[in-house]
Amino acid sequence: MKETILGYVVALLILICMVFNNILIVEAQKHNGHMKAILTINDFSKGGDGGGPSECSAKYYHNSVPIVALSTRWYNKGKRCFDKITIYANGKSTKAMVVDECDTSRGCKSNIVDASEAVWKNLGVPKEDWGWLEVHWSD
Repeated sequence: MKETILGYVVALLILICMVFNNILIVEAQKHNGHMKAILTINDFSKGGDGGGPSECSAKYYHNSVPIVALSTRWYNKGKRCFDKITIYANGKSTKAMVVDECDTSRGCKSNIVDASEAVWKNLGVPKEDWGWLEVHWSD
């Protein structure tokens, strides 16, 4: 009986530690209320390297439209579909609409904002530097 109770207590302590660590990780990624992320580039057009149509609308988009795909946890099962987020980098900011998921079960990292060319242009990033950039974003 004592061993069973001890097992439950240990399991509960492990669970509490896991929850606490996850909260710390999420908080550590925030900076002044903004989430820290890596901006990557995606081609949302039909035939582009972004794959199929967007998860939110089942449509393709022209790369002149400021849109993004968010990592699975931020995409939140589509709850952010069509929301506008603000991305901060390079001393500038721009708004972009969430239209897709960057699926972590298919190799996307958990801290990705995958953006169209328009987002990169709006942030003033030279084309030769497109591909990977540390950014912050907020709802």
